[in-house]
Amino acid sequence: MYRILIDSCGELFPEMQNTESFCNVPLTLTVDSQEIIDDETFNQAEFLRMIKESANAPKSACPSPDAYMREMRGDWERIYVITLSSKLSGSYNSACLAKDLINEELEDDDEEPKQIHVFDSKSASIGQTLIADKIAELEKEGLSFDEVIRRTDAYIETQHTFFILETLETLRKAGRLSALKAMIANTLNIKPIMGSTEEGSIQQLGQGRGMSKALDKMVDLMMEVTPDPENRVVAISHCNCPERAAMLQKKLEAKANFKRIVIVDTRGVSSMYANDGGIIMVV
Repeated sequence: MYRILIDSCGELFPEMQNTESFCNVPLTLTVDSQEIIDDETFNQAEFLRMIKESANAPKSACPSPDAYMREMRGDWERIYVITLSSKLSGSYNSACLAKDLINEELEDDDEEPKQIHVFDSKSASIGQTLIADKIAELEKEGLSFDEVIRRTDAYIETQHTFFILETLETLRKAGRLSALKAMIANTLNIKPIMGSTEEGSIQQLGQGRGMSKALDKMVDLMMEVTPDPENRVVAISHCNCPERAAMLQKKLEAKANFKRIVIVDTRGVSSMYANDGGIIMVV
């Protein structure tokens, strides 16, 4: 019996919900002095309103080791944890500490240690979810714990994350972009296309004048690094822009016959990073 824990930056696919095999471990979001737990109580519309009205950048705090440990307890034989990129959050280190502490706890009780592995996704959002989907697929094949880890690590190395922001205001508030650059980009309707590096940090890959052209460019960039689209699942998460996500799906379908395309709405952490109108694509 296995369980997959994903910090709440990773949005669960519909079939993953309402089953104990998959579980989100929530981060905590802060806008000014107000804390928001990124769990099933998260209200995206209210959160986006708070961000828009605040002069300050929103912040996030990773789950505590105790939060991970609570979800590791039980009769699970194998536990896989998938965290937001360690280059972007302390979630990975927190999960690793939880793994050590839970096994120390079992040792003190003269019980066998659990088989637990923590994956640094080197991604975020639905990149984490695709990793969970791969693990579940490998578990169904009846592979050993070590083989599931080996094949999942290999899958992570082939994964690519892309995203486009509708607004640069959060970056400006966080001091990562000057007010002048943000104003010029907004005035000229320039949409930067961002993506993950091999190490799991963020880089700019290109830009487009207007959202439609930026989406076209993002799809072209994705196709350059996806030689086998018929064997790949593409996941799209959007922040309050379902029509844009549907437009991106049509652009993908016009380029190749992918194994599957999944669309989900962003949860709290991804909504904070993507902001209103942002869109994320992972393959």
